[in-house]
Amino acid sequence: MFSPVRPPTRRIAALFGSVALVLAATGCGDGTGDGSATGKVTSITALDYYTDATEHSQWSKRLTACGKSVGVKVEHTSVPGASLVPKVLQRASSRTLPDLLMLDNPDLQQIAQTGALTPLDQYGIDSSGFAEGILSAGTYKEKVYGLAPTVSTIALVYNKDMLADAGVAVPRTWDELKAAAAKLTRPGRYGMAVDANATFEGTWQFLPFLWSNGGDEKDLDTPQAAQALQLWVDLVKSGSMSKSVLNWTQADVHDQFVAGKAAMMVNGPWRIPALNQAKNLHWAVAPIPVPRAGQAPVTPLGGEVWTVPQTGSKARQEKAAQVLACLNDSKNMLALAEQYFTVPSRTAVASQYAEQVPSMAAFVKTVEGARARTRELGVKWPKAATGIYTAIQSALTGEQTPEEALEDAQRIATGS
Repeated sequence: MFSPVRPPTRRIAALFGSVALVLAATGCGDGTGDGSATGKVTSITALDYYTDATEHSQWSKRLTACGKSVGVKVEHTSVPGASLVPKVLQRASSRTLPDLLMLDNPDLQQIAQTGALTPLDQYGIDSSGFAEGILSAGTYKEKVYGLAPTVSTIALVYNKDMLADAGVAVPRTWDELKAAAAKLTRPGRYGMAVDANATFEGTWQFLPFLWSNGGDEKDLDTPQAAQALQLWVDLVKSGSMSKSVLNWTQADVHDQFVAGKAAMMVNGPWRIPALNQAKNLHWAVAPIPVPRAGQAPVTPLGGEVWTVPQTGSKARQEKAAQVLACLNDSKNMLALAEQYFTVPSRTAVASQYAEQVPSMAAFVKTVEGARARTRELGVKWPKAATGIYTAIQSALTGEQTPEEALEDAQRIATGS
């Protein structure tokens, strides 16, 4: 469950009219039918983008269980990810939103800005124990509007056999990464693989290098940002990384790694089930290398937050908040993490999980210092993200130097 980005490809369908019918049919936020003739709330509606049949069914069961625990039936609807935010924005002004709404965490700022969401503190929801960065992902103007039961991030996945055969230690710094990638590269195999494509996925994968070097999305044309981009340029120019990274998705990067065509890759924990199924593949996970020894990487947070929209019915909002609290209790956090290979948002639960699932330990550790992509720029983040992936493309193709590409990125980010 990634999030610029969630890892699966989202199919854009012509659903705008049909989604409205679905929402109307399920009684989304009409504010008048609280569930019975007496006005008692007996059902609420929930909307997300878990359209995969298996995932939708799994979430329906979890929502049903949480609903039952607070005395309501949860009517669960899923729409394709690309359709969700446009539909939410369209229906926000008329208060015809669902009672419980899931959002990809970078989208929360945009929706909260419209006034469509309710602050969760008014329901007395416990947000203690959440990592600071995770709370930030659900916060708008110092108010928490969304909570994520679990989150994800990215790390360095490496082929243990290839590193051992080449006598290469797991790289911890940029210099070590360049040296290791060069030594691991041979005909038919690259030392390193990333997703550098012209989408928010490309930006997502670059952020650990930008942020860990002191770069900032508020000011992209800095030496720190240029140094981070130069690292990727050097890896491609030296032949340690394929030029095809310009077109690869994270799924493509995974496929290259599993096929033995890349010794190391940057990817997320959602790939672990497939990695576990790959025969004779011995792999492990380490933090993404940092500029200097002793630093901790700063990575982006992925994951979805659950919110309580303004629907005009305080009784329904209260019930929705109770279901949201249930989804975010420690028991459900741990169950979701085990099911989807994500990281529990409460630090204590995450530590327990890391002990139970060693392959997740590096991701759990990295999440402690991870950042929300919207923390600095809020609703302006998408422009900066566009500037970043545009700069990556220009620099890796050799059309511009990193400095020139990032000057253009800053202009894109500021609209100047």
